[in-house]
Amino acid sequence: MQILTKNKIKEIRALEQHKGRREQHAWLAEGNRMVGDLLASDAFECRKLVATRSWWESHPEYAEKADECYEVTSAEMQRVSLLQAPQDVLAVFDMTRNPSPFTVNPSPSITLLLDEVQDPGNLGTIIRTADWFGVRDIYCAPGTADCFNPKVVQATMSALARVRVHYFASKEDVCDWLRRCQGPVYGTFLEGENIYTSQLQTPAVLVMGNEGRGISSEVAALVTHKLLIPHFSSDGQHVESLNVSVATAICLSELRRKLSV
Repeated sequence: MQILTKNKIKEIRALEQHKGRREQHAWLAEGNRMVGDLLASDAFECRKLVATRSWWESHPEYAEKADECYEVTSAEMQRVSLLQAPQDVLAVFDMTRNPSPFTVNPSPSITLLLDEVQDPGNLGTIIRTADWFGVRDIYCAPGTADCFNPKVVQATMSALARVRVHYFASKEDVCDWLRRCQGPVYGTFLEGENIYTSQLQTPAVLVMGNEGRGISSEVAALVTHKLLIPHFSSDGQHVESLNVSVATAICLSELRRKLSV
C-alpha cells in the first residue's frame, strides 16, 4: 500500500474539473457499489484505488486490479472525496474503455443518440436508464455533457460499466453517421405520431434533444419517424414539456414493450 500524499489528493480532486480530467485522461468514481461494479467489469483500467482498511480487508482481491493502491483513514477519505458523505472507496480510472468500438449500429436493436443534452444529472440518469433497458451504446453530439463528470458518474449508478458512451467531433459527423445507420430514426416532436399507437421497428436509433431547444434542425432533418408522448391531463392543463431523461425512459419502455410482443 502506498501513502496518500497531499499532491496525490490534489491530483485526484482535480478530476472534478473537465480540464483536470482531460490533462490526466482519467476520471473518478466513488462508492462501494459503484467502484465494485466497475472493477468487476474490467471495462476501464484502474489507475488508483483508495479505500479504508475495512474495505481492503473485505476486498483484498481488488488490489491486483489497480496500478496504485492506498489505505486511508476516514479523515483522509473526507479530504480526497468529492462527496459530502464519502463511502469506503474511490477509484481513478483511465478514460479509454477496453474495448471501445465505434461502429454503425453496434446494438442489434436500439441505439441512443443524444443531441446536446447538457445537464449532468440528465445524462447520468439516461445512461442508467439505458442500462436498465439493455441499450449498450449511446452516441453524443457536440455540446452533450461529459459522461465522466463526477455528477454524471454518480447518477449512472455504475451503468458506465456496461453502457458505452461515444462522442462525435462535429455535427457533420453526427449527420453522416445517421445517414449510414440502418432502420428507422425516431425522435420526439410536438407534431409527432402518438408513440402508444405507432408501429415501431428495429434496429433503430432513438434521438433525444436538448433540454430547452429539443432536437437540432440538422439532426431533425434526418429523423425518419417523429413520435409524440401525449399528455393525459383531463382538463388540458399540464406542464410545457417532460424532462429529457423521463422522456427517454418512456420511449425506451415503449420500444421494448412493443418489440417484445
